[in-house]
Amino acid sequence: MRALMLGLWCLGLAGATPLAANDFTTLKGHGGPIMGLAVQPDTGQVASASFDNSVGLWQGRAPRWFEGHRAAVISLEYLDARKLISGGDDFAVILWDMDTGQSTRLEGHQGKIAALDVSPDGAWIASASWDGAIGIWPATGGAPRFLRGHDAAVSDVAFSADGQLLYSSSADGTVREWRWQDEGAPPRVVANQGFGINRIVLGPEDGWLAYGAVDGATRVIDPATGDEIADFTLERRPILALEHHAGTGQLAAGDGQGYIMVIDTLAWKIARDFRAMNNGPVWALAFSPDGQTIYAGGLSEVVYGWPVELLGDYDPAGEEDHSFLRPAEEMDNGERQFMRKCSICHALTPPPSRKAGPTLYGLFGRRAGTVPGYAYSRTLGGSDIVWSEDTIDALFDLGPDHYIPGSKMPMQRITAAQDRQDMIDYLREATAKREN
Repeated sequence: MRALMLGLWCLGLAGATPLAANDFTTLKGHGGPIMGLAVQPDTGQVASASFDNSVGLWQGRAPRWFEGHRAAVISLEYLDARKLISGGDDFAVILWDMDTGQSTRLEGHQGKIAALDVSPDGAWIASASWDGAIGIWPATGGAPRFLRGHDAAVSDVAFSADGQLLYSSSADGTVREWRWQDEGAPPRVVANQGFGINRIVLGPEDGWLAYGAVDGATRVIDPATGDEIADFTLERRPILALEHHAGTGQLAAGDGQGYIMVIDTLAWKIARDFRAMNNGPVWALAFSPDGQTIYAGGLSEVVYGWPVELLGDYDPAGEEDHSFLRPAEEMDNGERQFMRKCSICHALTPPPSRKAGPTLYGLFGRRAGTVPGYAYSRTLGGSDIVWSEDTIDALFDLGPDHYIPGSKMPMQRITAAQDRQDMIDYLREATAKREN
């Protein structure tokens, strides 16, 4: 079990020290799944986006938290050595000053921000949104412009090497090319592969474009003609992450079954293919500046980093059954309902908690919106609701969007009355305050 035997102390605590190339490492501190990753190309500093609504900026193994999103953070890019941009489920793009921690919130989208890219000159930010639009934002501030032409959610964006063109992918199954500086210019369809495309990557000098799709397609095409260069489609789906390291010619693809495939783009062959995660998908990938380490994030609350040369020597990372303290069949029904519906967002322990929602410790008899230090929505912050058997039952019977309109809680219901009652009984015991 090499992954368990290697030391995790490859990072110092001062500065943005990159990982040692031959060590497996973990970056721990988030309170929810890892949705996005970025590595600063000059310093090697890792930034992580999480379901816990936070951006983690890793200085050694010590995280520095950037809080500003009102929902899960799912996309990240470095603007330069001192600025970072993030996009989230709250429809916002946030520009962060890494020295001061100050943020500028960019709003205008009507859907989650799936991906971001920065123009080669650093002057423009492109955002891909589930509202079907692409946002073009001046990096120095100012009003955005929106490009529309896809027939469904936009999943990714990538500027060309000279910044004159912008490529995008969508759930409509197409890759499109935009002359984004020419207002009103229609996009050109580069590829239409039928199933939704999740991720795109442009090769050096736009010599090739790789895409990963919902049906598991991992293909490389000529962006000028749409002609196929290579096809690395395997029996695994969907493709959720793509990352390229130009210096070493490596293209990595992460999928819904927890595998990472590394393609040699100089020979167009699969160099490595391994199961990275014990449970769940690979949502995010990033290479270290030298290309010797690959970072990945998924259902676990941990960022994992593997030395690329030794990928085949490691066991899959993460828990075999995320969030479950023991096998589901050994739990009573109430605990199973909590684990499935609530545990990813809520802790049962005293505050503080890094999870996306407030801790449930001391829940019964507590007025909604009163856990110290948690940034509630305005709706819950001023609510008169007191959590009790009746109010918890109503919350999951009607669903949060109907019971508390405007709440940040995701839409979910427990439709069976007995399942709701079993979970309430479990919560009454599990959240009770206890004497030390």
